[in-house]
Amino acid sequence: MSSTSDLDRVGMIVLRYMRRPLFVLLFVYSVGIIGMVLMPGRVVDGETTHMDLFHAFYFFTYTATTTGFGELPSEFSDEQRLWTIFCLYTGAIAWFYAIGSLINLVQNPHFIQSMDNFRFARKVKRNKAPFVILCGFGDAGSLLARGLSDHRMRAVILDADPERIKALGVRDYTVSMPGLCADAGAPKHLLAAGIEHPACRSLVTLTNDDDTNLKIAVMARHLNPRLQVICRSTSSRHGATLRALDNVTVVDPFEIFAQLLYWAIAHSDLHNLNAWLVGARGVELGAPLQVPQGDWILCGYGRMGSRIHRCLHEHGIGVRIVDPGENADEAGDRAVMAPEQADHRALKAAGIDAAAGVIAAMNRDADNLSTLLSVAELNPAAFRIVRQNSHENQVVFDAARADLVLQHSLTTARRILKLLISPLTQELIDWLAQQQPARTRALVARLQRGIAAEPPHLWSVRLSPEEAPAVVRYSKGEGVITPGALCRDARDISKALPCEVLAVRRDGRSIMLPDEEFPLEVGDELLLCGVQSAEPMLQATLHNPYTLGYVVTGVDEPRGYVFAWLAARFGHRCSGKVSSSRHTRT
Repeated sequence: MSSTSDLDRVGMIVLRYMRRPLFVLLFVYSVGIIGMVLMPGRVVDGETTHMDLFHAFYFFTYTATTTGFGELPSEFSDEQRLWTIFCLYTGAIAWFYAIGSLINLVQNPHFIQSMDNFRFARKVKRNKAPFVILCGFGDAGSLLARGLSDHRMRAVILDADPERIKALGVRDYTVSMPGLCADAGAPKHLLAAGIEHPACRSLVTLTNDDDTNLKIAVMARHLNPRLQVICRSTSSRHGATLRALDNVTVVDPFEIFAQLLYWAIAHSDLHNLNAWLVGARGVELGAPLQVPQGDWILCGYGRMGSRIHRCLHEHGIGVRIVDPGENADEAGDRAVMAPEQADHRALKAAGIDAAAGVIAAMNRDADNLSTLLSVAELNPAAFRIVRQNSHENQVVFDAARADLVLQHSLTTARRILKLLISPLTQELIDWLAQQQPARTRALVARLQRGIAAEPPHLWSVRLSPEEAPAVVRYSKGEGVITPGALCRDARDISKALPCEVLAVRRDGRSIMLPDEEFPLEVGDELLLCGVQSAEPMLQATLHNPYTLGYVVTGVDEPRGYVFAWLAARFGHRCSGKVSSSRHTRT
């Protein structure tokens, strides 16, 4: 429907801009052809000859395009030659006018936009693979698109900034990600992006305007109620409205930032595990930050600073606030007046000499970097946590060598990526946050044994006839399958695959960290963490009944009629021989 509308719009623009040039060409051709027919030719046998209509059309066709084949079908008279001169000039002028109009047409912004809309809608319509609609291609949207590409998940991108869509065209994504410069809040653009497409899995709104995000989420709920919507919101009012809608997940970057910062200070093992699972740069599993205990200085009490202060205060961590006067009045007695950035005087007044660390959380990177320099001079031993606002300043923040750099667009993109890959990942982290730290350390030790130092790879598997036909068949007919048996290496069943089952979702409830003997059932959704090469090997087990039977029972069942007959005839003796002569499986 949308593509047809775009095609009609393209045709209307073409007809509007090319109508006059086409009429001019038609008029010049008609006059030239009729004039050539009426012009008297040479006298033959006492009679004046005339060119017929077909030859006149043929002659004018190649003459008006400045192509010459001579005087055809016979030599012209002077009258015909004089008319030919007239036709040459008028035809050339008409063609120059038509070509100029065509050039103006292809440069017309409305025509370009209509053609982009048409090609975009057609590309989305022809797509058969599952995809995500991404509204907003700023810092967070760009980082999320990169994460989706690394996991070979497709995205369709809408953004109102033409420069961002141009930037999309030069990205080296591993999968196709078409983009359109358009207002994502317009229903026609959501339809063109495939919101009703059967392969569309979810819609993510990441624009910088909360009103626009709310509008897109509401439009999506009406256009496709079954579609999962993930919406960025920094407003408590908008967040409450969005949470009241069905199938809408609200992501608040300020709350995520505050939560991660609290984990870094109070639960360093959990922070390290979470950062390792999302593939943060330079993070090694089992090597958490060594954060000192004590009171902290928070520089900046805007929307993010207030969230950080509330989170730390609720967990009993002392915080002293440094902020300009208009915000410091809201912070209470533990606030210190300061200029636009935290200078030496304000930091000294806040007690930088005895502080465990400083959190630079202002909304300008220059102010945060300036604060880091002041802290390094006043108290080099203080732990420095800094907020990075723009992804473009990554090089400068790397050079600043802060103890912890948190970029809210990156943390938002990682949280949404976890929700898209498997919501069980974030459920596991939240569950560990409620447990004793020993549970987190035990999981870290388990992952270190199973995966070693390789980068983590997260994926989900549903034990359904489509994704695990061998498991479904085995569970219905022969017995119970456990995570320990399922994750055995079919090449050597005495060893396990380099992957771990971290969580199981069953009938709407989640079982975290199941042991190796936990009985799996048809319909379970498994969250697995392992190395990249473990997924295809596990897929072979899930789809091949012989491989599954072997890793579960340790017996290589005979294949083919002859070996099956021999096994039935001679029983365990034949089975043992077949098992002992098994070949390596992949």
